[in-house]
Parts: sequence; C-alpha cells; structure tokens
Amino acid sequence: MPKTELKNYLHLHFLVFIWGFTAILGALISIDAIPLVWYRMLFAVILVFIYFIIKKKPLSIGPKALLKFFIGGVIIAVHWIFFFSAIKVANVSVALIALSTGALFTSFIEPLFFRRRINFLELLFGLIVIAGLYIILNVEGDYTLGIIYALIASFLSVLFTVLNGLYIRKYEAEVISFYQLLFGVGFITIYVLFTTGFTMEQFALKLSDFTYLFILSSICTAYAFIVSVKIMKHLTPYTVILTLNLEPVYGIILAVLIFGEKEKMSTQFYIGATVILLIVVVNGILKNKKKTII
Repeated sequence: MPKTELKNYLHLHFLVFIWGFTAILGALISIDAIPLVWYRMLFAVILVFIYFIIKKKPLSIGPKALLKFFIGGVIIAVHWIFFFSAIKVANVSVALIALSTGALFTSFIEPLFFRRRINFLELLFGLIVIAGLYIILNVEGDYTLGIIYALIASFLSVLFTVLNGLYIRKYEAEVISFYQLLFGVGFITIYVLFTTGFTMEQFALKLSDFTYLFILSSICTAYAFIVSVKIMKHLTPYTVILTLNLEPVYGIILAVLIFGEKEKMSTQFYIGATVILLIVVVNGILKNKKKTII
C-alpha cells in the first residue's frame, strides 16, 4: 500500500473511532434526535465558518454546486436523525450493528453511480446479512423500531458517501462540508417551524448537554466531516464504507464500558452481529483481492 494511501487509511480508522464515540454522545445527550441533530449541525457550521474566516478561504460556488450540496445536506441531516432516533428507542449496540450493513448497501448503490453490474456474490452476502438481522430481531423484538431506523440511516449514509465521492473530484472538502452542514441545519429549521415549532420542551438543554454537544459538533462533526471528505480523494467510497464497519466494534466496546448492563445483549444478538460483521469483512477482502489481481 502506498505511503499516502496508508496514511489516509490510518486517519480513516481514527475517524471511525470518533464516529463510534458519536453514538455514545447521542445516548448521553438528553434531548430527542431532531433537536440534537439541529444543534449538532448549527454548532458545526459555525465552527467551519470560523475556520474559513481564519484561513481567508473563499466560499463562492455556482448554483449547480449549491443544488448538489443541498441534496447532500438534507441526506446527511435525515441520516443523523434516524441514527440518533435508533439510539433513543433502542440502544447504542443495536443501532451500530444495523448501521454496519452499509458496505452491502454500497454494493447495490455504487453500480448505479459508477455504471457496473451488480455482483451475484454481493447479492448472496446481502441475503446472509438479512439472516443475521433476523437472528437479532428474533430475540431482540423490543428493538425492532430501532433496527428499522438504523437501517434507514445506513442506506442514507451510503448514498451520502457515494455522492461525496463524486463531489470531491471537483470541489474542496471544506466547501462541501460547510454548505452541506448549512443546508442540513436549514432543512431541519424549516421542518421544525412547519411542524412543532421551536419549543423549550424540545430544545431546552441541560448543563451537561452543552459539553457533549460541543464535543459532538467540533471533533465528531466539523473536524471529522471535513477530513472524511478529504480522505475520499485518496480512498474509494467502498473502502471508506468498509472501514466504517469497525464503528460498531469500537462503539459497542465503549458503550458496554460506559453504560454497563444497559448495553449487554443476549448471546443470539452477538451471534447475529458476528454473522453481519464477518460477511462485511469477507466481502471487503474479496473485493481487495479482485482489485489486486486486476
């Protein structure tokens, strides 16, 4: 592996650890998913804007790019809402395992954008992953809604990653990140205004929430968001999504250490989770061998 690619790959693993900790923060913050994501994106876009001022970087782009970033911003906002909703109605472990199906969603979405055929082996792996999810649902029925939310979040995450894999070819990572965060928080703002409105009951923060939200919006969002988009210049969307599947490993270990009994699941849950993670890893190894041969 070339030195530059290895550096970016290791940096990506560090980001995955950060994203695993994001799930922990989501469980610790007291407010619901929609206000949580609104605060996260608002604080993050302010921090990225300050970065642009300090660096004296231009933000001007064309209307076509704005439309692209608007779509990306809405997708990532809705992804985060479903992800944190999954944590709120289930727990960190359930949400992260369901989210790890991302690499297999990529196998179906990437062909649409990069014009290649769907691989039969990928389809078989997808069916095995469904079997792993069935094992989990069969014994953890109380978490069904959380798994559904996390699967939606997984699909949206893949769609977002593939789109940014295309955008980064033409635009700077910082510009992409700023506008996507801006449009994301704008989208949520309009949604809230036309539904429940900004109420103290929904958006009131505890003192501890400020600390958690600052970590979430600065390190886990502004920093990680920009760097992850930059990494896509050197790594393929599939490699990024594949590595992201270590997120449940990091996240579940952290969750058990921090939350204890609340995060300890049945034996069948871990069997199903192992099936899903093994298939994802095997799929990645086979893909890597194929690329090496080519």
